[in-house]
Amino acid sequence: KMDDDDDIPQLSSHTLAALQEFYLEQQQREGMKTSQGFNQYSIGSIEEDWQLSQFWYSDETALCLAKEAVLAAGKGGRIACVSAPSVYQKLKEQDGEDFSVCILEYDRRFSVYGEEFIFYDYKHPLDLPENLLPHSFDIVIADPPYLSEECLQKTAETIKYLTKGKILLCTGAVMEEQAAKHLGVKMCKFIPKHSRNLANEFRCYVNYASGLD
Repeated sequence: KMDDDDDIPQLSSHTLAALQEFYLEQQQREGMKTSQGFNQYSIGSIEEDWQLSQFWYSDETALCLAKEAVLAAGKGGRIACVSAPSVYQKLKEQDGEDFSVCILEYDRRFSVYGEEFIFYDYKHPLDLPENLLPHSFDIVIADPPYLSEECLQKTAETIKYLTKGKILLCTGAVMEEQAAKHLGVKMCKFIPKHSRNLANEFRCYVNYASGLD
């Protein structure tokens, strides 16, 4: 029987080399796209990686959530996207809007976004850079990578550390009770859609009067 998740299987040096080569090729592809006037923030510039349990929102959903975040953050507001890269990418397309945004993400491909990228592993919820001050974001949008109470509970620690108050959580409908318990959020009427259909019904949850009802 396998032990807990703590025993992360170590990759062989061969696999590591292959991975590095893969990422290098990917970076070169990204680089080519950028040099061809490709918009690096558009969804699809980084493909979803199912091994990391990534599922991008549909364009409409990502845009709707991005607009909601901008409204909720207010003028000059700060928005944190925790494991919600497709919303982050949509936020970056909102040119001329007055807000700033950070992405906390396990997938290091997002480091192409420079200082806005913060490596994040939900298993170490408060292992964050010192310059990420507590309660320094007007709203935190989070989409925990797994539908488990452990994942939600740990991601919740991060959310509570970062937010001044407002929380927008996207997770499965089955997580409704846990979401209320750990974050005090309630389900909205708005139903987020993914670019590929997921087996689990997904919902949005908030703890403030949002435009998603």
